Amino acid sequence: MRNFTIYLALALCLLASKLVAQETFESKAKAIAEKITFITNEEKANLKNEVEEVNLQLEKGTITKEQAQTRKKQLAEARATIIENRIAVAQLELKDLVQKQVDGKIVENDTLIHGRYSLAFPSLKVKDKTKDQNQLGENRTTTQLVYAAGHNNLVTNGAVANSDFKYNASGFFEWGLSFNTRIFKTNNIYHFKYGLTGVYNTLKASENRYFVDTNGQTNLATYPTDLCQKYTYFKNVFVTIPLYLEFDFSKKQFDKNNNRIFKIEKGFRFGVGGFVGYNTNSKQFLSYEVNGYRIDERQKGNWNVPDWNYGLSTYVGYKQASLYLKYDLNPMFKNNTVKQNNISLGIRFDWN
Repeated sequence: MRNFTIYLALALCLLASKLVAQETFESKAKAIAEKITFITNEEKANLKNEVEEVNLQLEKGTITKEQAQTRKKQLAEARATIIENRIAVAQLELKDLVQKQVDGKIVENDTLIHGRYSLAFPSLKVKDKTKDQNQLGENRTTTQLVYAAGHNNLVTNGAVANSDFKYNASGFFEWGLSFNTRIFKTNNIYHFKYGLTGVYNTLKASENRYFVDTNGQTNLATYPTDLCQKYTYFKNVFVTIPLYLEFDFSKKQFDKNNNRIFKIEKGFRFGVGGFVGYNTNSKQFLSYEVNGYRIDERQKGNWNVPDWNYGLSTYVGYKQASLYLKYDLNPMFKNNTVKQNNISLGIRFDWN
């Protein structure tokens, strides 16, 4: 339901850059974000009207308090499904827009000016106007497509050993857009990296267990029938803003006139930093058989997962590939007696 925050954050980032152009990539992305915001506000208003109607029925005594609560819950779930379905269409539009940008199919008529830099699409690379003949190569700020995937689990009492969740089956993947800015004009080692990504964390409990919400605490319990482990899991989806200080040890390069050329991701590199994210939805998927028929059940709620998460992350690698580690500093579930923090380890790719 809250997936629109992805695109709203993107729109805010574009507005903050104060770039002005006609029919640019930013303006099209902003239009999609505004569409998603309109959809959400419209459906919320419809839900408000429906709830008010239920309250009137309760006041007149035509329904009981328990019936009113049940009806409100049904209305909220129905509107959440409508929002999710309508936003899915806008998601496809944004995905198509980004793909066209990557493929170079969006041709801008105007060049965007911002301070000392000019931003011209579809290259998505920021050109430094102060660059002279002795500073050739890539632009000072470049753009990367980010993709990462690997294993996911929970750290309990400071340890990930003897986990209640399957190590190989619990996983994560992350994708998005990042910007890499060389901090010093004539030094290629230090870089500031930032961007916007979507993160999917999944957990598969062992021993035929699943999550239950009891009195504000989320714990594991044994399911009464055998679960199809392949299709049973718990998922959190986040929109994150990662920030890194990257050290790039690419070898020095020179052109045929012996002028220094600056290029990134040509050698060993590593980054240290952190991230802040917003939880867009939490869902539990259960799969089991009844009389020979497989039943797939999707449970949606907050599961006492905090709206915001934050943590530390680092990566080390060679050229575009790197080993990637993330650790959430805040517990996965609020108010639980035992604090459990999410940890992810995998492979990351930054395509420049």
